[in-house]
Amino acid sequence: MSTALRNLRLLIAYDGTNYAGWQRQKSDPTIQGVLEDAISRMTSEKALLHGAGRTDAGVHALGMTANFLTGAIIPCSGFQMGLNSMLPADIRVLAVAETAVDFHARRSARSKTYIYHLSTCPVQLPTERLYSAHIPEPLDISAMQTGASLLKGRHDFASFEASGSRDSDAPGGQGAVREIYHAEFIEEKSINRCRFEITGNGFLRHMVRNLVGTLLALGRGKRSVADFKGIMESRDRSAAGPTAPAHGLYLKEVHY
Repeated sequence: MSTALRNLRLLIAYDGTNYAGWQRQKSDPTIQGVLEDAISRMTSEKALLHGAGRTDAGVHALGMTANFLTGAIIPCSGFQMGLNSMLPADIRVLAVAETAVDFHARRSARSKTYIYHLSTCPVQLPTERLYSAHIPEPLDISAMQTGASLLKGRHDFASFEASGSRDSDAPGGQGAVREIYHAEFIEEKSINRCRFEITGNGFLRHMVRNLVGTLLALGRGKRSVADFKGIMESRDRSAAGPTAPAHGLYLKEVHY
């Protein structure tokens, strides 16, 4: 055991189906809780794992970043192999690297990319039911893409913010304002699927799922692009569409 603390950065992928989200809870299993328990067993230390964000119950990740401080001298390759040997098959550590002491997975992040998968086939394959939302009807992808293009730039996204997303009475901060760098729908006709990809400097609770739920109204012809623009400008959650199911959402990458 060394007296100098090392800061280790993890790249993690997980299937969120059986978990109550990222953040540790007292009773329900969570990604953070399972990882911290495994790290503690390896190091004989009380682990505190900082994640880049808090994914909700049922949400998946292809590239969650997290970090923790440790005095253990185990090499990074040993940490990766050891953790994967203890973790359940639905959580995997893809990489471990030593990083600067001041690196923090959440505070150091510059942006994140999320993907939302939609299955548009008449009958969804059972193997896809936990990993994409089923929309068994024709969608106007062009209208959805036009709506998505309005998201780019710096906007107030209060219309797509879940209740309790933040303390709206807290002084300072950026409120519900976020900057979106990229947003688009990508259609894969040959396999009856499409996906929504979005990159921004931050996201409110349920923001991506609420955006998808509202953009689907454009795809179904129930709302116009002008309606969508009005919803954005209203800053009124009740004006927007329903929250899309959690299981279609993936944290793809955290950018630093």
